[in-house]
Amino acid sequence: MIWFGFGFNAFGQIYSYASSGKESTSDEDVEVKVIAPVRLSSCCPDGEKRLQLVGASWSRTAFLQCAGDSSVCLSGFWSDPPSRKAHSCFPQSYGCWDAQVSERYLTLAFKDRTECWSLDEIDSMPVWRMKHAPENTELSDRLPLVPGGYVVSAPPFMHVLSPHLCGVSLALGMEHAVLLSASGTVYTWGSSSHGQLGHGELGREVEPRVVEGLWGMTMKGVAAGGWHSVCISGEGDLYTWGWNESGQLGLPSHTIGRGTLQGGTAAGTESDRKEVFISIQAFPALLDLPEEAEVTRVSCGSRHTAALTGAGDLFTWGWGEYGQLGHKTTQTLDQPTRVDFFADRSLRVVDVVCGPWNTFVCTEEKDSTPQIPP
Repeated sequence: MIWFGFGFNAFGQIYSYASSGKESTSDEDVEVKVIAPVRLSSCCPDGEKRLQLVGASWSRTAFLQCAGDSSVCLSGFWSDPPSRKAHSCFPQSYGCWDAQVSERYLTLAFKDRTECWSLDEIDSMPVWRMKHAPENTELSDRLPLVPGGYVVSAPPFMHVLSPHLCGVSLALGMEHAVLLSASGTVYTWGSSSHGQLGHGELGREVEPRVVEGLWGMTMKGVAAGGWHSVCISGEGDLYTWGWNESGQLGLPSHTIGRGTLQGGTAAGTESDRKEVFISIQAFPALLDLPEEAEVTRVSCGSRHTAALTGAGDLFTWGWGEYGQLGHKTTQTLDQPTRVDFFADRSLRVVDVVCGPWNTFVCTEEKDSTPQIPP
């Protein structure tokens, strides 16, 4: 499998084959806006076949290397020494099975414990640690879920969740959380300043609350952006809600002038543009993808969204100032648009992970058997 990245790269977090041959990278060498997908480099002994991107913050990306003793490799900004660009393994991560990265902390999940390490001052001790039984069945849940609750990127790290929720997937936005239960029910809590909770209100929910607009439908995936939320139904339909300032919901936005994409297809003209624009969508809205494509995976950046279809196509929309939509432009879009780069090269997209201002995708040759990561 081959990983690609595009979008914001001011700290060298999109570590590509084109730049990996350099011993050091100066500020002048860094291409801040990577507007077309570039193949990522790997320091994994088995190359890209055993590499999984587990998260991206504003200035860093984190890969889990699954060969031998698994470990986490970080690309991007390091504070010691200041302004250092790096692509190296985090020594305290050996043996971990999952990880998540933020601007200040790296959370590592092991069989018998979960730890948070400071990336500002790397020391011999984690800033937070929780031990748990190796045989705990809840370990099948991926971060940020941990036994008994979930982990956030700032103290206090641990937050308790009621066991009756039976959470199987959790997505964290800037100020809100979206939980998917084992029964396919979606819960949200936190701030709804931009309608990101989907309850039709702009207040705040302290405890998880069922998104009633999705009641009766079984969901299979959730994602959270800065101030917007997305979920996938069991039939592969996509629902979006929250802030739409940059068209990140795939709904008409007054800030966007539609035109023809360079190297792509027409996204509409002023003459056929809708009169009604949406800044905040406080209830879940069904979003139609071209050709009624079935969505299998979705990820959100701060103000953009990326969806993967069963056919292996990638669709992106929202804020595109740094090229994070992958259409070889910095255009912002309020309509789901296929990224032709991969289809043109007979590549099937099997995974997508959005950073705040960039996007990373995993691909394989179209004649190989699809293997969507868990």
